Amino acid sequence: MLITSIQIYRYSIPMVPFTIATGTMDFAQNLLVIINTDEGISGYGECSAFPMIVGETQATCYEMGKAFAAIFKHKDPLDIEARMQELEGFTARNYTAKSAFDIALHDIAAKRLNQPLYAYLGGKKRKIVSDLTIGIDSPTSMADQAIAFVNQGVETIKVKLGKNHIIDIERIKAIRAAIGYNTTIRIDANQGWSYEEAVTALTALGDYQIEFCEQPMRTYNDEFLPQLCTISPIPLMADESVYTHHDAERVIRNKACASINIKFAKSGGITEAIKINDIAEANNISCMMGGMLESRLALTAKVHFAMAMQNIIFYDLDTCLLGHKTDPVLGGAQYKGMELLVNDTPGIGASVDPTFLETLESITI
Repeated sequence: MLITSIQIYRYSIPMVPFTIATGTMDFAQNLLVIINTDEGISGYGECSAFPMIVGETQATCYEMGKAFAAIFKHKDPLDIEARMQELEGFTARNYTAKSAFDIALHDIAAKRLNQPLYAYLGGKKRKIVSDLTIGIDSPTSMADQAIAFVNQGVETIKVKLGKNHIIDIERIKAIRAAIGYNTTIRIDANQGWSYEEAVTALTALGDYQIEFCEQPMRTYNDEFLPQLCTISPIPLMADESVYTHHDAERVIRNKACASINIKFAKSGGITEAIKINDIAEANNISCMMGGMLESRLALTAKVHFAMAMQNIIFYDLDTCLLGHKTDPVLGGAQYKGMELLVNDTPGIGASVDPTFLETLESITI
């Protein structure tokens, strides 16, 4: 099998503005890649750029995608490890852009074997129930949002913090006062606190039954994570501190986290995500499947991956519920409440409406 052409789309999805500690996004800066082969099998891949976290934009992903496509053309898409090593050799980092190509290759490989992606990855169907995220707002508004989520039957709420550690404490107090303690709460500071602020906030929130706290500090403060893990009454999850399996090895070796958040757009795709999960599992460190602002296409790939990896026990798979104003995806994962269901269609089992694609800027290599 050989790659004959690759289509690259600036896959913009309008959305309600969504705010985290590092900034606000008013549209999903996504990229769609379709890899075509001489056997008539096409693979779909998507990435979602989050510039204030990964340093990539839709524009940079689009330009890098052109170069990646030229490297891949006339090569074997089934040798995924070799293809991704070529991209690693071509450019450092740029993991978001790389992830779209990696997902498309896995889609082709699973389709070639007539298997759904979870089966291709060695897994079986299992129950996947996502949390639902509240963006940063006033304590009162966030408490009202939490009440609405509970009334919708949401069992786990993820709360974005990190703008102001004192107000963050009030945010959680207000939410707990509003919804009680029957709903699981996990928090994500998105690198927003200093070490001293993290100590203050985490200590103050210790009595509020917080499942874990994601990424309390900037990655340049990773040296303080082991000490913070010892002090904090709330378990810490490494997110931006772990891009690759090398990062996972370092953070685990330093006893700097209780768990790890895996995101394709942060790791470069499924190939590297497997390596991260394997290292975490070997060290009894559980993982979460997370994401940026992907549509249901990449979301579906993430659901398949989570099903295949028993060490992934936390699910933050609400990305396309965070204010997306349109859903151009055909097939793919479906929500039943917050449970995510996939069928046995070969590959990822999702594509994008051709009429929507016609409205996008694109190039074929």
